[in-house]
Amino acid sequence: MSHQHVLPASKAPAKALRRDAQRNRDAIVAAARTAFAEQGLDASLEGVAREAGVAIGTLYRHFPRRLDLVEELFTAKFTELLATAEEAAAMDDAWEGFCHYLEKLCRLQACDRAFNDLASARLPVHALGRGMFERTQERAAQIFRNAQEQGVLRADVTPEDIAFVIWSQAGIIRATRAVAPHAWRRHLHLLLDGFRAQCAHDLPEPPLTTRQVDQTLTTLECPEEECRECQEDA
Repeated sequence: MSHQHVLPASKAPAKALRRDAQRNRDAIVAAARTAFAEQGLDASLEGVAREAGVAIGTLYRHFPRRLDLVEELFTAKFTELLATAEEAAAMDDAWEGFCHYLEKLCRLQACDRAFNDLASARLPVHALGRGMFERTQERAAQIFRNAQEQGVLRADVTPEDIAFVIWSQAGIIRATRAVAPHAWRRHLHLLLDGFRAQCAHDLPEPPLTTRQVDQTLTTLECPEEECRECQEDA
């Protein structure tokens, strides 16, 4: 008589369900990655579910809020941006580091409409990883300090002025995506010349404060179904 151990019948379906759930989750993430890149943060979740071959209820079981799906999709990209910021902050040539960081940031904006939305609008920080966000801010501030200490970045600009780069690039990327997808690089390098210390002239207005940047971000458009949630989580 065989002594081979047989799992109780009740255990086998549980494993199958877990495998099915993982396949469904993977299909949802793959479909969402394409939809968000093409349509932005307000991509239709019903369309994502349909493309993934699952019911909308299945999508919501895995990702109860749109922001949960956003976090899943963009953690890797924000990790990549942080790595670039760390590289740039460590460069001996501070101007090269400044340009390297902004080029990477704008390239991520240009390659993905949802990332462009994320970079230029205000969403709850915790949804995208508070620690990663804060470390990236710290490295960006170090990049600024390095460039100003070397005398290559004009002394009257502040980290808040980077918001102008992000906001202007967001509009240019949306306007030129279909006809000149690399036009953002021309605009970026025009802006970089304006940041050079050797090109500096007195500016007619003071820089935005951190509070003013935050207030501006709250007026920028979030996906409609998340607006209340954004306000509650801010």
